[in-house]
Amino acid sequence: MLANVADAKSLVIYPASTTHSQLSEEEQLAAGVSPDQIRLSIGIEDAEDIIADLD
Repeated sequence: MLANVADAKSLVIYPASTTHSQLSEEEQLAAGVSPDQIRLSIGIEDAEDIIADLD
């Protein structure tokens, strides 16, 4: 899996299996990444499109 960090598009990722996958579960928790956490990065798309996608 690849996380497109710094992309202009909106992105929803699961940090435990993408950006922090190299860390153990204990290291993830120490870094503030919980097993139920998702990351939502808002891009430059039209706001109504982003809201519709989230719905």
